Amino acid sequence: MDFSLTEEQELIQQAARDFAQNDLLPGVIERDEKQLFPKEEVRKMGELGFLGMMVDPKYGGSGLDTVSYVLVMEELSKIDASSSVIVSVNNSLVCWGLETFGTEAQKEKYLSKLATGEIIGAFCLSEPEAGSDATSQKTTAIDKGDHYVLNGTKNWITNGNSADFYFVIAQTDKEKKHRGINALIVDKNMDGFEIGPKENKLGIRGSDTHSLIFNDVKVPKENRIGEDGFGFKFAMKTLAGGRIGIAAQALGIAAGAYELALKYSQERKAFGTEICNHQAIAFKLADMHTQIEAARHMVYKAAWDKDNGKDYDLSGAMAKLYASQIAMETTVEAVQVHGGNGFVKEYHVERLMRDAKITQIYEGTSEIQKIVISRSILD
Repeated sequence: MDFSLTEEQELIQQAARDFAQNDLLPGVIERDEKQLFPKEEVRKMGELGFLGMMVDPKYGGSGLDTVSYVLVMEELSKIDASSSVIVSVNNSLVCWGLETFGTEAQKEKYLSKLATGEIIGAFCLSEPEAGSDATSQKTTAIDKGDHYVLNGTKNWITNGNSADFYFVIAQTDKEKKHRGINALIVDKNMDGFEIGPKENKLGIRGSDTHSLIFNDVKVPKENRIGEDGFGFKFAMKTLAGGRIGIAAQALGIAAGAYELALKYSQERKAFGTEICNHQAIAFKLADMHTQIEAARHMVYKAAWDKDNGKDYDLSGAMAKLYASQIAMETTVEAVQVHGGNGFVKEYHVERLMRDAKITQIYEGTSEIQKIVISRSILD
């Protein structure tokens, strides 16, 4: 076993750390308070190659491995989870799904622009009545010969208003259940496509989350991903990789909170000494550090599995389940270490605590991860 990073991976990690500190940190509190989408920051991330990290260079991507991707996700998430989730969706769900399952014509039209950040995409699976139960799609795509007519509503869509195109999962044949589901590419300018109000969220408030409404949207057949009925399988395979990205986000949130707590404990004094010298605080830091290191190994292992062509359904689900749990526990403890200051926005840890919660929910709740894990170990 080799636990060391390559020189290239270390350089990528440092580049992400520098960008997070120099570009994301200065405006992160304002973006959170005002729910401002980080448009300029996204543009810069595109220039740095962070939005198409695993895409083949022939399509304008960086051609890097999944381990490099999670290193970037971790560093960005230490500072701004709203920005890192944009990176996660664009890389894991949109670019990977398109490059792996799209036609050459679809790749030529969208992928090079996605990889460079010229455009960004969105992944539309969840509905008012179909969150964890992804088979219960109410959105329909009726086959009309050379096109589909799309009707329905999608909820909680990351990049909902900022995306230029959308993967939409819809039911074509209810009799076939999950085998009658298709994945369609919907352009933002298609007639009948409407973007609903922005959600006012607990965390990741800089990320624009919207409902999307489809009223008789005419989608050409050439915009379908894969064969007829491939949509559910496409969604599940894509989400399996997406879990690794969100696990890395959770890891970064936890690590960012820990670093702030460690620094604060070495500066804040109580009872005549820095609070890190009190066992009550020192033991908190020891637990945080240990749990984060365990989560880090699980996330890196899942990424390594993906890079080496191994089945990563189990390792990805375990990484997301554990890292999101540690993100919640660590951020709560980081607020506690800060005491009253932990409740104040300028110290950042309260935002990280709010941001952490969503990692236990999106791209498969913790309960869904336990279903994936239990089925895998019982198979």
